[in-house]
Amino acid sequence: METSENGGAQQTQRRKDKHRKPKPWDDDPNIDRWTIEKFDPSWNEGGMLEVTSFSTLFPQYREKYLQECWPVVKSALKEYGITCELNLVEGSMTVSTTRKTKDPYIIVKARDLIKLLSRSVPAPQAIKILNDEMQCDIIKISSFVRSKERFVKRRDRLIGPNSSTLKALEILTGCYILVQGNTVSVMGSFKALKQVRRIVEDCMTNAMHPIFHIKTLMVRKELEKDPALANENWDRFLPKFKKKNINQNKVKSKEKRPYTPFPPPQQPSKIDIQLETGEYFLNDKVKSAKKWQEKQEKQSEKTAENKRKREAAFIPPKEPVVQDTKSDDGSKDLAAVATSLKKHGCLVGFVLPYLLFAGCFAEKGKRVWNTKMAENVNPEAYLAESGEPSKKKSKRKHS
Repeated sequence: METSENGGAQQTQRRKDKHRKPKPWDDDPNIDRWTIEKFDPSWNEGGMLEVTSFSTLFPQYREKYLQECWPVVKSALKEYGITCELNLVEGSMTVSTTRKTKDPYIIVKARDLIKLLSRSVPAPQAIKILNDEMQCDIIKISSFVRSKERFVKRRDRLIGPNSSTLKALEILTGCYILVQGNTVSVMGSFKALKQVRRIVEDCMTNAMHPIFHIKTLMVRKELEKDPALANENWDRFLPKFKKKNINQNKVKSKEKRPYTPFPPPQQPSKIDIQLETGEYFLNDKVKSAKKWQEKQEKQSEKTAENKRKREAAFIPPKEPVVQDTKSDDGSKDLAAVATSLKKHGCLVGFVLPYLLFAGCFAEKGKRVWNTKMAENVNPEAYLAESGEPSKKKSKRKHS
């Protein structure tokens, strides 16, 4: 069994490296395979054998700007041996190679340049794509959402208030990002372009808000500074966000009726209803009189209702009646005594009139006492007592 397994592994290894020959730089530790070397014209002294050209259309609102900046674009491409043409009749831009073109990949960079110019990227920023370290990506976002209102809402979410979300993404990823219409133009390194594409797609598909991606990128940037964590897994440090399911109003589904092969009964028409009530056989005068009478009845009901609403504003609210339940000598309330007598089943017919008479008599005695006290007041003594403070006030005034 072991010999058969070893034999199968050797066969697969032979098939995989059948045409592979060892190279002298395979095991060289001094070579960095991720660096992009700058193109040297001496590598291709003969130039290009065939002419390669690319063209792209641009919207009408970009016509005026492209006319102004076209000399700058033309001079930038001339350094690499690329010719460019602006056709205002067709609304297109064309770039093509010449005999002086040495770098075979520069035509692809020129194609990206005219694409960025057509997507409203400023010319000074778009010319940076000609550098070997700079790459670009144009992300189409119109196909992610069907509803136009939802599309605009999610696109605004990506931009943020006063473009704050977009600026934060540019700082953290080191890219240039421009949201224009149905596309997002991005310029930066390959790694950063991959991050931005993922953020844009998650935002437009409503998978994750851009602010959560920003938090994750900030944590990653801090972890990159620590060399001790270079070879460790960072999942334990990264924040984990759970999607919350918001309770939405579910559309009530109509109950399916049992299937019947027979069609539903035909509904009666207006003429059929008139025939049943006998209105169909009436004269025009009688019909008009009947309609007028119904109209008058409705009108009278409406006027009565409006009058009732208007008069309701002038009806005073019921004021709460405050009764002095306690007497002067601190005795119990007469009403409370009456209720207690009712509960105990006493002679209500005899006791109640007596209590009411006693209450009236007490009230009358109180009034008589107040009037007698007012009559017995000596005015000279009252003025003598009240005269002392008035003199003090007059002295203060004179002083």
